Amino acid sequence: MVLAILAAGEGLRLKAEGITVPKPLVKVGGVPMIERIIRVGVNNGATALYCIANEEATALHEFFSENEFGIPVDLTIRSTPSSLHSLFALAPKLRKQPFCLCTTDTVFRDEEFKRFISYAQNHVDCDGVLAVTQFVDDENPLCVTINGDHRITDFSDERSRIGWATGGLYCFSPKVLEVIDDALLSGMSRLRNYLRYLLQKGYILKGYPFTKMIDVDHVSDIQKAEEFLAALKGIH
Repeated sequence: MVLAILAAGEGLRLKAEGITVPKPLVKVGGVPMIERIIRVGVNNGATALYCIANEEATALHEFFSENEFGIPVDLTIRSTPSSLHSLFALAPKLRKQPFCLCTTDTVFRDEEFKRFISYAQNHVDCDGVLAVTQFVDDENPLCVTINGDHRITDFSDERSRIGWATGGLYCFSPKVLEVIDDALLSGMSRLRNYLRYLLQKGYILKGYPFTKMIDVDHVSDIQKAEEFLAALKGIH
């Protein structure tokens, strides 16, 4: 498994609230969010890291040049108009083996990530496994309908249909990249629309439940994530 991280977003909401560092470098529990996802990926068998960062995020470029993670790191520096375009930029490097695709702004339990990876590795009958949660504290969640076999049957942007929502972690077979060129040529941009497209094309996607995932989009979310991690330490 390789780790693929989408870190090319601008973090405009955090910037508007006074955060000056690139969003992936925002610290939660004293650790930059991107470092946390890299460390948990390495601890669960990631053999290489592919990351895309936007051209203006020089502090993030320096972060990678100054840190070692024990696995090869391939950093693509490119500003892209959307998350799907970021995935497209990484796609040529991800076509040969399964990959775990991550955003950098989700905080979760490390042990649930471990079980998530194990589940994906043991379910090679499907094309992708998505982390999903019923704890939804997001302005614009992507809602998911799941059947009794954990198979995803529908995606929706309607908050009224919230049961499960995606959490920014995905384990994919490289087969899901076979149709990405067609999707982009059609004018598609957002990753959530590509997930819908995969369903339409007959790809099998499953949802793996996390008890709680916190999406860090605002300064107030940083505090929520800090409290969440502190509570986990208290449990242990």
